[in-house]
Amino acid sequence: MATKILKSADSAYQYPLLIKQLLTSAQRFETENAIVSGEYRFSYAQFNERVHRLANTLKAAGIGEGDTVAVMDWDSHRYLECFFAVPMIGAILHTVNIRLSPSQIEYTMNHAQDDLVLVHDDFLPIIDDIRGELKTVKNYIRLTDVAGSTDDAFECMGEYEALLAEAESHYDFPDFDENSVATAFYTTGTTGNPKGVYFSHRQLVLHTLNMVNTLNTRSNEGALLKHDGAYMPITPMFHVHAWGIPYAATMMGVKQVYPLRYEPNTLARLIREEGVTFSHCVPTVLQMVIQSSEAANTNFDGWKVIIGGSALTPGLAAQALELGIEPFSAYGMSETCPLMAMTRFTAADRELPTEEQLSHRTRAGLPSDLVDIAIWDPAGNPLPHDGKSSGEVVVRAPWLTQSYLHEPEKGDELWQGGWLHTGDVAAILPNGTVEIRDRIKDVIKTGGEWISSLDLERLISQHPGVDTVAVIGVPDERWGERPFAMIVPKSQDFDVASVATHLQQYVDSGAINKWAIPREIELVNDIPKTSVGKIDKKLIRAQVAEQAAN
Repeated sequence: MATKILKSADSAYQYPLLIKQLLTSAQRFETENAIVSGEYRFSYAQFNERVHRLANTLKAAGIGEGDTVAVMDWDSHRYLECFFAVPMIGAILHTVNIRLSPSQIEYTMNHAQDDLVLVHDDFLPIIDDIRGELKTVKNYIRLTDVAGSTDDAFECMGEYEALLAEAESHYDFPDFDENSVATAFYTTGTTGNPKGVYFSHRQLVLHTLNMVNTLNTRSNEGALLKHDGAYMPITPMFHVHAWGIPYAATMMGVKQVYPLRYEPNTLARLIREEGVTFSHCVPTVLQMVIQSSEAANTNFDGWKVIIGGSALTPGLAAQALELGIEPFSAYGMSETCPLMAMTRFTAADRELPTEEQLSHRTRAGLPSDLVDIAIWDPAGNPLPHDGKSSGEVVVRAPWLTQSYLHEPEKGDELWQGGWLHTGDVAAILPNGTVEIRDRIKDVIKTGGEWISSLDLERLISQHPGVDTVAVIGVPDERWGERPFAMIVPKSQDFDVASVATHLQQYVDSGAINKWAIPREIELVNDIPKTSVGKIDKKLIRAQVAEQAAN
C-alpha cells in the first residue's frame, strides 16, 4: 500500500525553523533572570529589545540577507546579541577565532567574504595591521568595555553601545528559508589553511532543542541546566557557538554570566559571587580554575561541568569530585555543531566504587537523541559494538555541517559513504556507550601494535605527582614509534623514574603492553595548547623533532 501524504491548506503557516523562534514569548518578557557581562546586567526583556536595536543598527550599516558580519570579541553580552540579531535578519554570523595568527585571521575574513566587522578594542591592532588586505569589508563597529570610550584614530561606523542607544527598539524579523546559512567559523587549521564550517537555521534550531533535552535528562539528580540555576560558558563563543549552549540557555531563560576574558581567578570569583551552577570547558581550563588562588575562597559544591574538546582524565575528574564539582564528558567536533554524545549518570552509577565512577565519567557517553554513531574499519565495514573492536567513528544527525565553505571537494571527503567521518578511533560498548580511544593521527604504532595515546594519558594522569600530561609517538628505528610523554609535575622534586614504576602495574595486569611505557619523558612548566585550549600534539611533535635534529 502506498504511503498517503496529506497536503497542508494553502493558508496554513509553515513555521520555518529559524533562530528567531528560540526567543519564545516567555523569554521576551522574562524579568526573573538576568544576563550578566562585566559591568552590564540585563533582564531578558531588555536583552530582547537590544537584539531588536542591534538588528536596526546592522540595517543602518547596509547589512541584509546573505551578507556576512564578523565578530572579534571576548565572551560578552554583545556576542550573545550577535548570535541572535545577525542571523535573524538573514545575514551570516562569522565568529572570528581571535587566537589565530593575524595572517590566518586575514585569510578567514577574506574567505568568508565579511562585509562588516564588530571589533573589540583589544583586537584593533590586528585590524590595523591587516585592514588594507581585507577585500570585502565595508565598515566596522567598535566594541569597548569602557562606557563612553572613544578612539578617534580608528575609522569606523561608531561605538556599539552608542549605536544601539540611537537605534529603533523594534525590528520586524522576516521569515525566510530555514536552510539559509546562519553561522560560519573556521577550524584551527592543523594542516593547511583553516576550513570554514557553516550551519543553517534549521540545523541550529534542531541542535538547540536536542541540547535542551540532553541537559535535562543526563543526570538523575536533576537537570544540568535549570531555569533557577546560573550558566557560565568557559568555551570561547567563536568556537562552535560555545558548543551551542548559549542558544539553549537563552531559550530556557536561564541566568547567564559572560566572563569576558578567561582569567582563572575571575572565573572562580564569578562562580562564587554569581552562584554559577553549570559550565562547560576543555580540561585545561577546568584545571586552571581549580588551581587558581581564588579557588581556595570558593565553594564549588553543586557546580556541574561538561568537559569536551579533549578527554577528561581520571586524575582531573577525581580532583573535581573532591572539590564538590560534578564533571561530565561530552563528545563532538566543530563539524557536528557539536553535540553527539554525553555521559548519562544514573542512580545506580552513583553507587559504584569511585574508580568505576571515574571510568564512567571519562567515557564519551551515550549518543544524544537523533544521533546515529557507528565505527568502521579502514575498508568502510561496520564493526561490532562489543567494547573491544576499535574503528573510526562515523556519524549521522540532522545538524551536521553539509560541507566546508567554498570547498565542496573537502566536504565530499568528510562525507564519504554518506556518513560524516570524524577522524576519531573508538570502541562502542554493548549498551551504546562510546569510548574514544584516540585520534587516528595520534595512535602510536609500535612493534606492529597500536597504542592509544589517550589511554596512556589517562593512566599517567593517575600518578599522584602528575598535574598534566600529553603523549605522542616519536620515530624509533627498531619499533617504528615509541611513546614520548610531556609532563607538568605538581612539585619540583618529581621523580621521572616513578612514572615507569606507576605504569608497570598496568603492564602486569595486562591493561597495556610493556612497549607502552614511554621511552622518554620531558618535564615542562606548560604543555602547548591550540587556540581553543586543546593540547596541541602537532606542535609537540614539531618541537620534539626539532630537538632530535639538533
